Amino acid sequence: MTEKLHGFVEKMREKDAAWVADVVDALGEVTVTVPREHIVDACGFLRDEQGFDMLADLCGADRGPEEDPRFEVNYHLFSTMHHNRLRLKVLTSEDDANVPTVTGLWATADWHERETYDLVGVKFEGHPDLRRILLPSDFDGHALRKDYPLRGYEPYSLN
Repeated sequence: MTEKLHGFVEKMREKDAAWVADVVDALGEVTVTVPREHIVDACGFLRDEQGFDMLADLCGADRGPEEDPRFEVNYHLFSTMHHNRLRLKVLTSEDDANVPTVTGLWATADWHERETYDLVGVKFEGHPDLRRILLPSDFDGHALRKDYPLRGYEPYSLN
């Protein structure tokens, strides 16, 4: 079932081998790890030349403060023409949690990237309006980071 998806990965490699850092095939899905400096070019190629015309989802994940790279941004691409799904992943460290925006390719990335910034803290370089979308603008921190206190930051000590 995933042979066709691996065909898209091979086309990515043929176009530019630097776009594919790793490939994972699990549970009928293929995930391609793309270096962040190539994510816009890889997405543009898959959209324009391979028919992945829909960014179904874009989300961030915190792998934990002990992991390096700590954060990942997942791009779930779908083709309305050939009905295949392909996941791209960008890994980034806590010290430099920046990823180029893909809002120039898919308008829907605007809200997905804002949500990822708001909840995980990954910044999207070149985003037209990167600000909080779910939490108040004066909210301290990013609520989906694994080291965020479960009860929030205490304003004063109860001791």
